[in-house]
Formats: sequence, structure tokens, C-alpha cells
Amino acid sequence: MKNLRWLPAVAILVLAIANLLRVWSGEAPDRQDQVIATYVTVGLSLIALLLWWLLFSRLPGRIRALSLAVMVAIALIGVSTLRLREVTGDLIPVLEWRWASSDADSSAGGAAAGGAPAALADSPSFPQFLGPDRNATLPPANLARDWSTTPPAQLWRQPIGDGWSGFVIANGLAVTGERRGEEEWTSCYELATGTLRWAHKNPVRFEGGVMDGPGPRATPAIADGRVFALDASGQLDALDLATGELLWTRNIVTEHQAPLPVYGVSASPLLHEGLVIVLAGGAAGHSLVAYDQVTGEPRWMGGGDRAAYSSPLVATLAGREQIVVLNNVNLVGHDAADGSVLWQTPWDGSTERVSQPVVLPNDRLFASTGYGIGGKLYRIAQDAGGAMAAELIWESRRLKAKFTQVVHRDDTLYGLDDGTFVALDVESGERRWKRGRYGHGHVLLVGDLLLVQTEKGEVVMLVADPDQHRELGRFQAIEGKSWNTPALSGRHLLVRNANEAACYLLPAA
Repeated sequence: MKNLRWLPAVAILVLAIANLLRVWSGEAPDRQDQVIATYVTVGLSLIALLLWWLLFSRLPGRIRALSLAVMVAIALIGVSTLRLREVTGDLIPVLEWRWASSDADSSAGGAAAGGAPAALADSPSFPQFLGPDRNATLPPANLARDWSTTPPAQLWRQPIGDGWSGFVIANGLAVTGERRGEEEWTSCYELATGTLRWAHKNPVRFEGGVMDGPGPRATPAIADGRVFALDASGQLDALDLATGELLWTRNIVTEHQAPLPVYGVSASPLLHEGLVIVLAGGAAGHSLVAYDQVTGEPRWMGGGDRAAYSSPLVATLAGREQIVVLNNVNLVGHDAADGSVLWQTPWDGSTERVSQPVVLPNDRLFASTGYGIGGKLYRIAQDAGGAMAAELIWESRRLKAKFTQVVHRDDTLYGLDDGTFVALDVESGERRWKRGRYGHGHVLLVGDLLLVQTEKGEVVMLVADPDQHRELGRFQAIEGKSWNTPALSGRHLLVRNANEAACYLLPAA
């Protein structure tokens, strides 16, 4: 070993460390790019070290041959015993043993029950994706601000099927979408107990991959005793809330000759004025489609953009009620009466559109995406002839909402900037503060409190303070990658991911 040539190895390590410091110093436009650059740096460095060891280290041939055999054996053992289960929102791999079960047990979730819900039939509703107003914002609730003395109480916690659908709540019942075996379920549970009331099953298995995983993506919606559920293949089902009976069904992808999005149909159905409005993504007037909630008959359709992963919402801008949606290439406003396009503006880049636009006072609209793009604030204006347009006020990379929803209170936007919490000034787009690495989770604004579900399944409570980051409490609600949106009914908080679901009673003030 005395003749070992160390200098090339030292040079490789120094260059690798220097490049990693460069990659991670300062603020990058996209954390995912930093992770990818780290993979490339580490990978190339390991290859260079291997070549040095085998060809230029001056070690005896017997030692080099033996060490190569050991490395190959370790690699073969790793490949044969481990597999890539998934990746996080930052593309960090999550490994599991190859013999671990990958499908949810179809018996999970408790036995089916009959009769009236055990309790909470008069609980406040959370009837659709991101709540009653579809903006992840709820009125003030009687919530304690100190979880250290009285922590949230777990009412139930149990396995659930795959998928990224969130819960919706009405009449003491909680409904979500999940994948069990070869079927996608729309499942109804009792809010108070977690007991399975009914499950409507479609013979669909959207597989996905390590980037996105299997199962349904869209969150159901509830109105007038009906559930409207959309699976990953585009099957739209209207179900009876009490029994799960199928009332009518359509397939929005095949009916409108739309391409299936790479990661499956993800935009949640919107309920408005007796209509269920869905993003089909078909061309030539078949992008946004409205069906009658009672009959399932088409009422109107409009636009020609392909679907992305953001969901439609209702807004009144420049005096016109409209359906706003961030599509594959444009941010668009459709007339709520007939689906015609009122205005549209292009959105940058070829990245995924997931986060919801945020409606702000004075006819303003904020939209954001991740992958280094960031946010833009628009004013929607109408000229004397009735033509509408989106006027850009400012744009900023300081709030890149990759999977999550941005919320608004007073003159501040709050959200996860590539996984780190940020407060942004509405008027200028300048950052007020950035702190709290919560990953690619989700946010609910309840009065002046922020409930953040982290990517690792924790729930964190913050004050919506424009001047500083103030964390009041946290607890581990569920385990594993948690990309599903939470739901809140009074003090009952529902959380889930692709592995388990839980209900917690938050302490009262």
C-alpha cells in the first residue's frame, strides 16, 4: 500500500465537494435541479474513483480483482433485495425490500356499516377539493393555539388504498378515492369512527410509476346527497351519498377524444349551479365540460387546451362570473354560463401545472407552478367592447408552488416555495420571510391559523403573520409520503396518504 497513488483520488473528492458546495450554495430556481445535479456529481465521482482504483492506483492486481468482485457482489445483493418504491417531491428515492407488499389490502378500512352515521351528522361540510370555496380557506374556528398541554386527539387511524385523492366531508361522512388491487374505489367512511359505510368499485388499475404512484388522483365532490367521483382513467360517477348506489356515469376522456394525461386524470370535479364541471382536455371546444348533476347530460363545453393537473374554480372577475383553470399551455377564464373562453394568457415552460390559481380582491388572480417557474399576478380587465384580457402586474420566482395550494390573507400570500414556507407581499411580489422546510405538503388557512400537512405526514400549526414565521405546534399524524390534501370539519381534521388515513380532534380554545 506504500506505493498507492493517492493524489488522483484526493483531486476527485475535492472537485466533487467543490461542485456540491456550488450547487447548494445560494438560492436555486428549482430544488429538484439541485437534487439531480447532486446525483450526477456523486455518480460521476464514484465512476472516477472506481477507474482510479482499478487502473491508476498502483495496487497489486490481486487486490484490485478481489475488491472489484466484492463491489459487484454488494451491487447484486442490493439489486436483488431492494427496489425503488417511489420518489419524494424533490426526486429523492425511497427504497423498500422487494418482498414488501405493494398493494393495499382490500379488507382494510373497517367493516361496512349500515344505518345512520355514528355521530357528527350536523358537522360542517368540506364538500369539495380544498373546501367550500375551493381555496383552502375556512372561517375562524374555536381552535386552541397551544398543542403542548392539550395535543390533538387521535379518533382513528387505519390503512387505506393507494392514490392521491383527498377527503370530502358532509353529513358526518367522509368520502375519498383509493386503489385496492385491480379496482379503484370511491369509499365512504364514518367521520367519527373510520368505519367503512360503502364502496363503489370500478375495474380500473391506473398504475403510474415511481414518480407518481398508482391509484386515483382527483378528490370527489358532494352536493344535495350526491357524490361525484372521477377516477384516474376519466370515469365520472354520480353516486348516492347514503348508499353508494350508482346514479349515472360518463367517461370524460373517451367522450371528448382527449389524451389521457401522463400522470392520469387529476383535476377534481367542480360543483356550481347544478352542474358538475370537469377538465376533459379535449380539442376544438371539448376542454372544459359541464354535466347536469341530476341527469348526467352535457350542458355546455368550451376551450381547446389539453388538461393539466390543476382543477377548475369559480371566480367573479371584471364583473363576469367565470370558471378559471390552469391548463397545459394557458391560464384561461371560461364563461360560467356557457363555457366559452372569455380570456386566456400563456403559461411559461413545459413543466407540470398542479397548483390552483388564487382569486384576489380588485379583479386580480395569482397563479404559480414549480420547476423554477414561480408565480405571476394578473389583473383581469374588460374593455368597452366587452373583450377581456389578463394584464400581468408582476412575476416572481419567490413562490414556486409545485404540488400545493397558495392561500391569501389580508395583503399576504402564504405557501410552500419548492417545499419551504414563504410569505409573499401581494402588492409587490417581494418576499416577507421564508422559513420552515415542510416538503411538498399542503396548507389550510383557518381564520388566522395555518395548518400545514408536511410531505412526511406531520401536521404543523402556524400563525398567518406577515412579519415572521411563528410555529405554534406540530404532531406526527400519519407516516410516509403525504401528497393528499387534508380536510377540516369543525375541529375534526382528516389526513391521508397512499398508505393510511387518520382523523384527529383538534383541541378547542
